[in-house]
Amino acid sequence: MTDINEALKILIDQKPLVIFHGKSEWGPRALGNRSILCKPYPANMKDYLNKRVKFREYFRPFAPAILEEKYKDYFNLRQESPHMLIACKVKKDKLKKIPAVVHVDNSSRVQTVSKETNFKFYNLIKEFDKITSIPVLLNTSFNVKGQPMVDTPLQAIDTFMSTNIDTLVIGDYIINK
Repeated sequence: MTDINEALKILIDQKPLVIFHGKSEWGPRALGNRSILCKPYPANMKDYLNKRVKFREYFRPFAPAILEEKYKDYFNLRQESPHMLIACKVKKDKLKKIPAVVHVDNSSRVQTVSKETNFKFYNLIKEFDKITSIPVLLNTSFNVKGQPMVDTPLQAIDTFMSTNIDTLVIGDYIINK
């Protein structure tokens, strides 16, 4: 991202944004290269994303992406989870800080993010943490209901235009509707 500050301002203003950069992700989850991101609060951010962005059922959960060195502060997790494959309980004192990524049973499917796994995504979360004192972003795959995760720049622009998201970060460019 050329201007991380513009992306941070959008996130702080409680607006989701789309990230499309680097290599395509392989597997069942978005890991920061093909992602829709937003603050992990307020709780109704989850409802907004399900209804107005992803066009899917209201009960579908979202995942937290957290700085690798801080996951033990927020989650009862015994190991790193860079591929968002492990669900665990959220620590009680953190439930109100990140309600949009907490499932009804107080669990989350966590993604730990390190400098080594995704340097740009790590830096975005780190800067968000500096401003908010919360080292977590809500991360969900860049797609809409019934569609695969986007893979090409053209798919990124087409999908972006079909959602209620105003900002797309694509490579080193920021596109606003």
